[in-house]
Amino acid sequence: MNSSDHLTAAVLDNVTFALEEDFGTGDLTADLVPAEAKARAIVLAKEPMTMAGQPWFNEVFRQLDSDVAVQWLNNDGDQVPAEAEICIITGRARAILSGERTALNFLQSLSATATITARYVRETEGTKARILDTRKTIPGLRFAQKYAVRCGGGNNHRIGLFDAVLIKENHIISCGGIGPAVTAARNTHQELPIEIEVESLTELREALAAGADRILLDNFDIEDLQHAVEINQTEGKHPASLEASGGITIKNIRAIAETGVDYISVGALTKDIKAIDLSMRFHYD
Repeated sequence: MNSSDHLTAAVLDNVTFALEEDFGTGDLTADLVPAEAKARAIVLAKEPMTMAGQPWFNEVFRQLDSDVAVQWLNNDGDQVPAEAEICIITGRARAILSGERTALNFLQSLSATATITARYVRETEGTKARILDTRKTIPGLRFAQKYAVRCGGGNNHRIGLFDAVLIKENHIISCGGIGPAVTAARNTHQELPIEIEVESLTELREALAAGADRILLDNFDIEDLQHAVEINQTEGKHPASLEASGGITIKNIRAIAETGVDYISVGALTKDIKAIDLSMRFHYD
């Protein structure tokens, strides 16, 4: 299954679960509305945002009533100002009422990730550092949040445990050291680049000597990050890609990017989010 297929499956599964959770045996309040009553609804942004979540929003209404039409006035990845109209929904009122909260939940949560990602990306403009997400995602919404990161201009780290090798502190301890861990990874996954986490400049040198392809610099301060970049360029047989991680905030990311690291992974993109304020206004035919 390719990444597009994974995303399509995630959209279907996420929406199916969310509607079952909310809908249960039926929407008791929407049943008060005549079955054939038609409505027109407009979704508004109540604050500036970078939009993400169209596929999930569309899928909500596709599952409830395929005759409901969604006309998008903005697209995923767009910078949307406050009070802008995002989309217009037309169709049977019952379906729109029943799907309102679930559809908005996806749109406001994924737009939150896209919006904060876009802020981090803007802070690093002019440097070579690329912003990465992490596996610190909301359970069940991994593919959705990583999609939102891309909408915000960021890049995805590994999707899960299955698609990349990242040797962390406890793996190193379990393998008997940095060198043995990298060797075991090379022998087991010859086709994959090997990334390893280090916590000091001494460990960085060990990782370089072991031939790691990417080195994650965990909780390094600015001075040590600068030294790490110098060591990587001058002491290793082949320079590795360097990734800064740990304690990254919007306030310090510019200084971190200017050290010359290749990547900066930010858990806050997916775990420290505040949903975007959206509203849906109804107009009945």
